[in-house]
Amino acid sequence: MDGILAIALGYLLGSVPFGLLLTRLTGAGDLRAIGSGNIGATNVLRTGRKGLAAATLALDLAKGLAAVLLARAIWPDAEPYAATGATIGAVLGHCFPVWLRFRGGKGVATLAGVCFGLALAIGATYAVLWLGVLALARISSLGGMTAAIGAPIAALVFGYPEYAAPLAGLAALVLWLHRANIARLRAGTEPRIGADKR
Repeated sequence: MDGILAIALGYLLGSVPFGLLLTRLTGAGDLRAIGSGNIGATNVLRTGRKGLAAATLALDLAKGLAAVLLARAIWPDAEPYAATGATIGAVLGHCFPVWLRFRGGKGVATLAGVCFGLALAIGATYAVLWLGVLALARISSLGGMTAAIGAPIAALVFGYPEYAAPLAGLAALVLWLHRANIARLRAGTEPRIGADKR
């Protein structure tokens, strides 16, 4: 029961569409009508407002972290079910928010947040892979997918096997949501961060 309640808590936190809210509040327009139509930080960056994109990234990460920490505080005797439930709920909430007819983001930043909440070693591995691949390839989607795949492996390597299966499931979800990006990567047409758009 605690695990189910933790999923609900995570979902409610994860479903807050910070990218959409920030762009509307600052007059940048409806994010769903810009670029990919996604509500995540990468699409916010397409508005040309780097500060908004950074804020969206930080808040999307923070809501994932908050979901896991709150679940542990509310249900301290229900580990690992509370943390796992909050992890799954937060990412699902971001990707499929009820407020936006279940059309949300791709879960990369929120998954980073829950990874840090689960264990520092998992979160640090996620961040190193994400930022490392992004710095080398300058392709946002590739960095995010690499980090997502690395998370369950990090859980196993650093002694948190109870989190490996849910993280593997969420990695599969992230890859599925990036299927159009994968097709563009294979075709060599996936855009790079900072590339000339002309």
